[in-house]
Amino acid sequence: MKNAWCLLIACLFCATATSATEQPVSTVAHVDLERYSGTWFEIGRFPNRFQNDCIGATAEYGLRDDGAVSVVNTCYREDGSTRSIEGKAEVRDEATNAKLQVKFNGFWFKLFSWFIKADYWVIDLAEDYSYAVVGTPNRDYLWILSRSRTLDEATYSRITARVAEQGFDAERIVRTTVPEAPIDSRN
Repeated sequence: MKNAWCLLIACLFCATATSATEQPVSTVAHVDLERYSGTWFEIGRFPNRFQNDCIGATAEYGLRDDGAVSVVNTCYREDGSTRSIEGKAEVRDEATNAKLQVKFNGFWFKLFSWFIKADYWVIDLAEDYSYAVVGTPNRDYLWILSRSRTLDEATYSRITARVAEQGFDAERIVRTTVPEAPIDSRN
């Protein structure tokens, strides 16, 4: 019986130690928002309900006069059509510019704007801004972005290893591709 209690206490200690040592998601040291602006191609992402029908996506960022970042996300579908949503990202950590909060336009987003806000943390960024990784602090969402439509396998592997080190489940990442051909802009 004494051994059973010792085993139970050891298991509880290990479970507590594991959850206590789970580090919070960390961001990159600094994001130059001017360099970050422009078009990014989605290379991979965690599956999510708002991109269920997307085979790939692009994100277009730009600096706004009010200090926020304009956001236009475009979903590319298998049938060749696209759909886009616009929004605005506000910097939540001015020391790094790596923690942003995004609010999207649209009826439901405006109706529930006090509730529907998305954390957007830059957790990995190439020195030359050729790729970026964006995640959420609760590790539910993740996107791998590139300035080009493809990313070499060695770089992709290094990124997924660093994502795993941050506590994200790299096995959940779905590889995506933005089509080369011109896209019909039917919504």
